[in-house]
Amino acid sequence: MSKQFWGFLLAGVAVVGIALAGLWFGTKSSHLALDGKFLKVRTLALGKDACLVVVDFRVANTSAVPFVVRDVTLKLTPASGAEVDGSPASKTDIDHVFEAEKLIGPRFNDVLSIEDRIAPNKTLDRMTAARFELPESLVDGRKSLALRLEDVDGTAAEVREGP
Repeated sequence: MSKQFWGFLLAGVAVVGIALAGLWFGTKSSHLALDGKFLKVRTLALGKDACLVVVDFRVANTSAVPFVVRDVTLKLTPASGAEVDGSPASKTDIDHVFEAEKLIGPRFNDVLSIEDRIAPNKTLDRMTAARFELPESLVDGRKSLALRLEDVDGTAAEVREGP
């Protein structure tokens, strides 16, 4: 094979590589993605074997596509290591908790609800809550807490506390 053949082959591979890189980086903002962190985690004992966990968090939509909430869930990993799903509390239930229970502290943010929108390139502070069938001591001694947000299109994002 001649030097000319190898030169054209190398030039063709370079052009295709540049085109693919341009396509990838040009559409990167169209890939729905959320970044977030926990601001405050509060617990309220609901008896000796149940606890309400209230999470204030900050979430940023780093894409050019709006995120429309379909589902919000909390999962807790106690020191024993077996992950436990929380029973989500409704917006009304959370409102009643803050009206009746002063031990939980002041309300800082609105509740993130189903069908709420996180606009493209925007950051929001919100809160959610869930009931865990665990004593408050196990919840306070947890390994980690995870908040999972799911979009109506099926894309999911997870915000974690701890390792």
